[in-house]
Amino acid sequence: MVETVNPFFAASALPYQLPPFADIVEAHYRPAFERGLTEQLAEIAAITANTSAATFDNTMKPLERSGQLLGRVAAVFFNQSACDSNEFTNALDEELAPRLAAHGDAIRLDPALYARISALHDQRGSLGLDAEAAYLVERYFTEFTLAGAGLSRDDKAVLREHNQRLSTLTTRFEKNLLADTNDLALVVDTLAELDGLAAGEISAAAQAATERGLPGKYLLTLVLPTSHPYLADLTNRDVRERLLAASMARGIRGGVNDNRALVIEITHLRAVRARLLGFSSHAAYVTADETAKTPDAVTDMLGRLAPAAARNARIEQADLQSAATRSGASFELAAWDWAFYTEAVRKQKFDVNTAAMRSYFELETVLRDGVFFAAEKLYGLSFTERPDLSGWHSESRVFEVTHDDGSPAGLYIGDFYTRDSKRGGAWMNPLISQSTLLGTPTVVCNNLNIAKPSPGQATLLSFDQVVTLFHEFGHALHGLLAQVTYPKFSGTNVYRDFVEFPSQVNEMWMLWPEVIANFARHHETGESMPPHLVDRIQASATFNEGFSTSEYLAAALLDQAWHGIDADTVVTDVADFEAAALAAVGLDNPVVPTRYSSTYFAHTFAGGYDAGYYSYIWSEVLDADAGEWFTENGGLTRANGDRFRRRVLGVGGSKDPLEAYVDWRGRPASIEPLLKRRGLN
Repeated sequence: MVETVNPFFAASALPYQLPPFADIVEAHYRPAFERGLTEQLAEIAAITANTSAATFDNTMKPLERSGQLLGRVAAVFFNQSACDSNEFTNALDEELAPRLAAHGDAIRLDPALYARISALHDQRGSLGLDAEAAYLVERYFTEFTLAGAGLSRDDKAVLREHNQRLSTLTTRFEKNLLADTNDLALVVDTLAELDGLAAGEISAAAQAATERGLPGKYLLTLVLPTSHPYLADLTNRDVRERLLAASMARGIRGGVNDNRALVIEITHLRAVRARLLGFSSHAAYVTADETAKTPDAVTDMLGRLAPAAARNARIEQADLQSAATRSGASFELAAWDWAFYTEAVRKQKFDVNTAAMRSYFELETVLRDGVFFAAEKLYGLSFTERPDLSGWHSESRVFEVTHDDGSPAGLYIGDFYTRDSKRGGAWMNPLISQSTLLGTPTVVCNNLNIAKPSPGQATLLSFDQVVTLFHEFGHALHGLLAQVTYPKFSGTNVYRDFVEFPSQVNEMWMLWPEVIANFARHHETGESMPPHLVDRIQASATFNEGFSTSEYLAAALLDQAWHGIDADTVVTDVADFEAAALAAVGLDNPVVPTRYSSTYFAHTFAGGYDAGYYSYIWSEVLDADAGEWFTENGGLTRANGDRFRRRVLGVGGSKDPLEAYVDWRGRPASIEPLLKRRGLN
């Protein structure tokens, strides 16, 4: 038997260094990780063994060049683990988590490496570095310092234990959540119980049930947030209640997938680690290296928005109760009724039927004539599908992206359908990150969780799913258009509370007249969506914003509450802590549940947004302000796109993001456009 060469051991020979997915098998992962870990530690040892004084060329450049094999295998493995997991990936993921945490600590806590970086930081004003190189030194020094590089040997040993344990716990949280989400998918026995759903949605539910070995039944798979999109359409109140109950039961049913003990241990360990690093709480530790700088700045902003959002939600609740009563209902409005009666009131007040709009939002047309079209108009990009190139799954599709002069921009991979092996939500990942130093191009991917209908049925998107596709593609554009020297700054490698800004800006183009007129066409007749429907959507922009803002702020403030505790605080009951945290900010309305309850709050307990879920609305301040700039300056034009690309997207993480914003906008952002957008002014 001839032993094949591990495809991770060298850069791929495929276009854009696309990983050779067709050649990768499970047996390749562990040897590649083993060699990658060993190689990078040897590369770091070579830097610290240099007896010459530290220079940018003998310290920072080799540091940036280190770990390329590890980076190649990690990008592919963790993408597969998220998109198409199985018993092997789950086991290896849990095995790797503490090892990778230890590996990161071995680098960040290396006293000799830190001494060299510190020496360069002390001299950075006299080294003659360009702006990007000087910022690289600054970022490494700050990150190593915050990571504990200056601690004593004994404290570093304790820190390593905490980091490894946390990596294990957060990995387990994610695996538990995926398993419980699959277990709790709602089985519906009869077609009549699905009254209100579109044909494509019913087809998807039938297909999902068949794939689970339940032919003749229907399976409603759960989405990551508390509220399921089908709650707006299902006429059967009992099914709505069961669907919401299933969503909210994740992680609290006891057994192997219960996440309550993990939540308590994760937050306690994070608080203990923060104290070791010199901070009063994990939130203080996290925000110290974000644009917010302090948790007080976060809570001040969120606290300013919460009372108005709660007030508006109560007004909306009264309107919905009246609508339910007028329709003959004798019950008190419950959480599982909110979306259903919201659509009824929306239709009554604004003559907007979002369910009927699905017929105009066919996936392929939205993608090509909406998402890609806007990027072409703004940035001069073209997208050509490459069926000759394979992704990680038969449903993942590869597109080549080029500039208007024909030069390459990179590859974009879309994996749009849900499956049991894919974690919930929607996200963007880089597989290959651009860097002039390394000579690497760009390969980025988007993952969504759209229910796949039966063969021959059109994939029709909800209004919110179209928004999500535009949003995630905004992250992809950030990855495709950033042009930097050093891999540390590539693509979306920016402050966490800035990273959502470009993606939120991209949402704006969905309803831009030129864009929606190009993609919103009936999937059967080809007729364009009537313009008056778009006008009515715009007119109803602040409708239900009390609910939307409240459910988001509840999650963001819950995240801050968990990570605001100190190392001496002992939490014994997750439900009690959550209830007290929401009551303290006036967002404990049971009819408006938090977008994520603690035990399925993947962003903060597994997804890297710990003490950072506020980032979405923090970035939305910039986004709303940016929307006014685009409107005032002519909107969807190449001149506007080029300016935004050159001064924001193109710089990646190579300069302070707020400086980049001011450079583009001409001034800091104002919060007033956000308050107006959300009806909070």
